[in-house]
Amino acid sequence: MMTNKTVLSGADDILSALRFNLDMDSEIAAGISSGKIMTNQAEVPDLAVWRKALLLLGERMAATPTLFDDRLKVEDTMIPAADGSDIRLRIYRPAATHVPLPVFYWMHGGGLMLGSPEQEETQMKEIAVSTGALVVSVDYRLAPEYPYPIPLEDCYQGLLWIDAHADQLGVDKKRIAVGGASAGGGLAAAVAMMSLRLGGPAIIHQSLTYPMLDCRNQTKSSHEILSLGIWDRAYNLFGWHAYLGERVYEHLPDYAIPALAKDLNGLPPAFIAVGSLDLFRDEDIAYALRLMEAGISAELHFYHGAVHGFDWHVPDSAMTKSLFSKRINALNIAYKVKTE
Repeated sequence: MMTNKTVLSGADDILSALRFNLDMDSEIAAGISSGKIMTNQAEVPDLAVWRKALLLLGERMAATPTLFDDRLKVEDTMIPAADGSDIRLRIYRPAATHVPLPVFYWMHGGGLMLGSPEQEETQMKEIAVSTGALVVSVDYRLAPEYPYPIPLEDCYQGLLWIDAHADQLGVDKKRIAVGGASAGGGLAAAVAMMSLRLGGPAIIHQSLTYPMLDCRNQTKSSHEILSLGIWDRAYNLFGWHAYLGERVYEHLPDYAIPALAKDLNGLPPAFIAVGSLDLFRDEDIAYALRLMEAGISAELHFYHGAVHGFDWHVPDSAMTKSLFSKRINALNIAYKVKTE
């Protein structure tokens, strides 16, 4: 707590003054104890096994009926990557909406090494129906087989393709928002910054759900979350090394690692959500504070007692419902403001 005797300047000073209770929310804890996620596992699982499990989960998610299915159409399209390879985009088009539609461009989570658009299928369907936006999720290539800059470039190519095909897609290129969860949140933040730096499509909003922003692993929370078995320090070190290899991050473009960018001026307004038991807690709060320091609107939602990926692991929890509602509301406000 700040008092009139405390003078703080900068995000680091504010963050260092905060104290966090590390008790887990009872509803989240019940979801974990029911066996929905790995527990008490500090070592990184075998990558091939991990990938297969997530892909199977994605297949089940895509095949599971939802309340939104009769109100949208889902299709895949292939686009060229910068190196000529193919990138798959999964497109969720809401029915009975007026064109041109706003766009929500999503990057899935998975530590930069795992995952697919299908694993977040239900969330994307809900966003499409609730916002009236064309939702596009990119199946970017994964590290370590495809290290930096390939995953980021794939994501950026998807954005360029949407912008170039706006008329064909029936979308409003002046109302493009980006978003992602975990590694995808970090990529979304990087895409917003990359597009600004390179003079690419204008982004009106960035929706960052517990984003993976900082490769240094030096924050207090990165040393606190060691053995929950969800996304712990060992996992994060492994993911960043798979992505960056032996590259020296100081020599990379500033948008490569969003937390390290010195200049945040000109970035779009942000929605950032993170839990108190998330490894990314401190880097996410710091990023939100730095955006505010730069005069950027940053809506920070902090979930006490929530672990990384709580919405994924305990989808029916009150916290998950709160997150989804607030995230959709922020998007609707961004799309409405741009039309006024």
